[in-house]
Amino acid sequence: MELQGRKMKILQAIVRNYLETGEPVGSRTISKYTDLHLSSATIRNEMSDLEEMGLIKQPHTSAGRIPTDAGYRVYVDHMLSEERHEVEEMKSVLLEKQDKLDAQLKQIARLLASNTQYASIVSTPSVRQNKIKFIQLSQVDPANLLAVIVIEGNLIRNTLIPVGQELNQEQLLKLNLLLNTNLCGLAVADITLGLIEQIKRNAGIHTEIIGNVIDAAAQIVHKEEDLQIYTSGANNIFKYPELADNEKASEIISDFEEKQVLGTIVRERLSDTSESGIQVYIGKEMPVAGMQDCSVVTANYDLGDGIKGMVGIVGPKRMDYEKVVGVVRDIMRQLDELYKKS
Repeated sequence: MELQGRKMKILQAIVRNYLETGEPVGSRTISKYTDLHLSSATIRNEMSDLEEMGLIKQPHTSAGRIPTDAGYRVYVDHMLSEERHEVEEMKSVLLEKQDKLDAQLKQIARLLASNTQYASIVSTPSVRQNKIKFIQLSQVDPANLLAVIVIEGNLIRNTLIPVGQELNQEQLLKLNLLLNTNLCGLAVADITLGLIEQIKRNAGIHTEIIGNVIDAAAQIVHKEEDLQIYTSGANNIFKYPELADNEKASEIISDFEEKQVLGTIVRERLSDTSESGIQVYIGKEMPVAGMQDCSVVTANYDLGDGIKGMVGIVGPKRMDYEKVVGVVRDIMRQLDELYKKS
């Protein structure tokens, strides 16, 4: 839904005032809050239209208005349309610096929570739809081969493959050609049983080695797809009366402790290819039932080659959206600058 002119300004004034006070907003307040220079009667008429449109509601008789979820959505979409051009996407970086990156992401989670006074979520990078880029087998001793497996994003992983006997250089060359000809560019999901059987037949007496290499590659790729999620500031939830109810707060805190629940939000966001900027989930738009009294502001960071992670802020529906979007945008800019130098 798109609003134009004074209706949008009045909705913005209602949302901003309610974010600040947590109290229903009346027409007299709006007349002082905006630069529209409208009478209270005119503002009441516009507010009545906004109520009919389902964007604001009156919590009880003789009270002012508060935003509905739909009203928050119109407010956020309008704000983001102005902010989107400022959002900078992350640039390419190799993940061999994983320890350094993890420490930085933990620090980012703490900074986001501290700067916003809400709760924060930060995921480690995950390679979506990993594909095998290259496999190199080499003999390390008579009983073992070293398999060097490179997957998209230039992630390099080594694993030992036990063998019954030492292979000569010609045999190793044939196995390397066989593996790379058939597997390079394929995601694990694309490696069918039929393809594996075909490769094994072509490997002759070395079928067991081939099977072990393919199993090792699959395990490595699946491991790289595992998400790690860092959180901070969950106790900030108790600062907001609408979320401090014992049952609500305990459910939200439980979701933060059980990282697999937060993984639902992260995976949905990372799988969304339609938006690369900042996204906001309001109320029932949340995929996690226990957080449907909250809003969540998220942004993906992109290290290139399909390597993506997510940062997010969780707070009440009356969170300070402009501040949160600004903080998230600044964090994305800092990450961008950091990895330009890497």
